Amino acid sequence: MGQIALPLNWPVASGEEDFLLSDANRLAFEHLRRWHTWPVMATILVGPRKSGRSLLGGIFARKVGGRLFDDAPAHDEETLFHAWNDAQAQRRPVLLVSDTPHWEVRLPDLRSRLAATPHVEIGQPDDGLICNLIVKLLSDRGIVIPPEIPQYVAPRIERSYMAVLKAVDILDRTALSSSRRLTLPAARSALSAERVIDRHG
Repeated sequence: MGQIALPLNWPVASGEEDFLLSDANRLAFEHLRRWHTWPVMATILVGPRKSGRSLLGGIFARKVGGRLFDDAPAHDEETLFHAWNDAQAQRRPVLLVSDTPHWEVRLPDLRSRLAATPHVEIGQPDDGLICNLIVKLLSDRGIVIPPEIPQYVAPRIERSYMAVLKAVDILDRTALSSSRRLTLPAARSALSAERVIDRHG
């Protein structure tokens, strides 16, 4: 009897080796690396969800002994206000992760501090990052694919991290449903059927 492919919830990677540097996130990476030059000991890190912004923020906070607020707009404003002030007093940076650099803030003192806080953005993935993400995410699930698959997929899917994750899920299911190594024709057929790529692409 063959093995049954179980729909496992794979663990979220948290190690530094899991962050893939590319042109899409290089400006953000370099900004964090030069935190000693910031005008204030705070930055707002903006980027699409699933872009690695929380992973990068966590790496940064551990490296420099700073403080991280993931999904900053959801946090208590008084807490953010005191964290911002503490960062200046202690010269230890605070990093606020958000979908947008500007959000509704009711506390005037916090609003003025955020207005003085620089922000840096992670962009949507380029073809190179899409290729590397597909390989990395499938490898994390124990699936090795031939290089022609990500090279074929990258220029044909929407340039977004959510689209990459959807493609990876489809390729994962396709690989697990077959006893043989995933091939480009099988990948193309599965992705076309789910309308992740153009059927005639």
